[in-house]
Amino acid sequence: MNLYENKRRWNYLLLVAAMIIAATSLWYTDLLVRGISKSERTRAEVWSQSFKKMFETDNEEMMNYLFTVKDSLVVPAIVTDDKDSIITYTALDTTKTFYKIDTGRVYDPAYFLRQLKSMKAQHEAIPIEMNGKVKYVYYKDSFLLTQLRVFPYIQLSIIGLFLMTAYLIFNSSRRTEQNQVWVGLAKETAHQLGTPISSLMAWVELLKDKFDAEDDPLIQQMENDVKRLEIVADRFSKIGSRPILTSHPVYQTIKDYVDYFSIRVSDKISFEVTGDQNQEALLNVPLFDWVIENLLKNAVNAIEGEGKISVNITENIAKQQIYIDVCDTGKGVPRSKFEAIFQPGFTTRKRGWGLGLSLTRRIIENYHKGQIFVKESELGKGTTFRIIIKSSLNYVPTIR
Repeated sequence: MNLYENKRRWNYLLLVAAMIIAATSLWYTDLLVRGISKSERTRAEVWSQSFKKMFETDNEEMMNYLFTVKDSLVVPAIVTDDKDSIITYTALDTTKTFYKIDTGRVYDPAYFLRQLKSMKAQHEAIPIEMNGKVKYVYYKDSFLLTQLRVFPYIQLSIIGLFLMTAYLIFNSSRRTEQNQVWVGLAKETAHQLGTPISSLMAWVELLKDKFDAEDDPLIQQMENDVKRLEIVADRFSKIGSRPILTSHPVYQTIKDYVDYFSIRVSDKISFEVTGDQNQEALLNVPLFDWVIENLLKNAVNAIEGEGKISVNITENIAKQQIYIDVCDTGKGVPRSKFEAIFQPGFTTRKRGWGLGLSLTRRIIENYHKGQIFVKESELGKGTTFRIIIKSSLNYVPTIR
């Protein structure tokens, strides 16, 4: 299992674990809510019976006892007749009243009607028979029970927000640390390559002089490879630094690299560069060549046996953008992997590092302020990557 797949697997496991914890918390809270709700129903029924008995007894001691029981079991409740007319109420807002004769509080019948509607929505009425008529007791959840219903969602939201913040901070810190390591490693690699490259350049010049082989094609290819090594070292030295972009012809830049690359792969794979040859864009050529190299290598690896790789360059004049489509006739990419293939560590090869396309996206988006994505792909038929970069049509170089 490659690095990307392993990371994704752990992400799924952590997500499942979080869902289990959340579900367990909600289940247990629901269990508590049901228990308390059942208890409050019992209290409401006892309160209803106490209220009824108060009107049926003349015994003063029993009356005092019933008052004590009723007050100890108080719940927000309203008693109505069969026409929903409010007879009395308890444990509601003490600053308001339903009766005009109570001048010490605010007369607000609308408030009690809203409370009655809320109680009806929450619980079934408790019928009680008084003086041969049926009265109905409506009640609602206590403040504690209402809080308990909402609390787990608030708790999980706070925990989720905390974990997300912690993850983002940790991830940012880890990325910064990784970037520093990679930048340091890249610059050290460039430094280490410098000495042998200089020696190779000297040896090539010595071979030319000694054997009078200035025009020898083998020596020229050796010289091209040494220059290529020099470009690679220059690429590594630029990692972590802000590259300088200058206006270059896009077609010729790509054509030069394709010509270099094509003679170093199998003859069974053909190459073609087509499109507008006059358009220019702001490029850092060594880094942009790296992009084309990664896409071409990716295309070559996708082709099994014979195949074709083509690069087509078009322009969107209205948006002042240049489109570069790199097409191959390889095995294709599943649609579900269109974004995943740009993630660090994602690879379909046993010996791959999974960094090529990730670096490609970083170079295009971060350094050239463009876009790169999988335009289309079909399994068994091939893939097309599209690069979008700004045209330098109106570019005016800075004079220093």
